[in-house]
Amino acid sequence: MTVLSFDDDGVDVEYEGTEFRLEKALIEEATEKSYPDVTDHDVLRMVEKEPTFSGEPRRVQDILR
Repeated sequence: MTVLSFDDDGVDVEYEGTEFRLEKALIEEATEKSYPDVTDHDVLRMVEKEPTFSGEPRRVQDILR
């Protein structure tokens, strides 16, 4: 299971026992979206080869409220 923890500057990720950080600028470059408009599903696609999604995508700006 992948755990994503969002904050104003990026995302802390735990994937297969490894923890790392995706910075806001990297996420924006990879998704070609401004950080507030990026969704949790977008980030999950960056981390996992074949992600399994649960629920509707949530935008960062809604997660951080």
